[in-house]
Amino acid sequence: MSIPFSNTHYRIPQGFGNLLEGLTREILREQPDNIPSFAAAYFENLLEKREKTNFDPAEWGAKVDDLFYNKHAFKEQEPPEKEKSQTSVTEETPVTVVELSEEDKEKEENAAVKIQAVFRGHLAREEVKKMKDVQEEKAQEDI
Repeated sequence: MSIPFSNTHYRIPQGFGNLLEGLTREILREQPDNIPSFAAAYFENLLEKREKTNFDPAEWGAKVDDLFYNKHAFKEQEPPEKEKSQTSVTEETPVTVVELSEEDKEKEENAAVKIQAVFRGHLAREEVKKMKDVQEEKAQEDI
């Protein structure tokens, strides 16, 4: 239960935000019907990848955040054996191509059209705002 106007501040563990961003991105991309089961499958897949490649996205995200704010994370060098094992495993990872049905292709196309229309509307509104600002400046200069 949250307390309104409380100054309690919880510390988010390093890398947790990046994990949630990744999950959110995949949920928005896939639009699953059952989000909790999708999240469970997503994290299981992430764990499998981490075990196979010895690459932890949460740790990497924490280092990137630390690099952005403190510039400390990448000063320590990792042993070259670990880097070699990562590159060799990632080269062997197969890429699977998913064929979409006509209905799914149509849904994707409609979603793309909606996104493009919203963006064009945003650009048009920004242009109108700029024109109004210019007109207001001219009106103030005339006075």
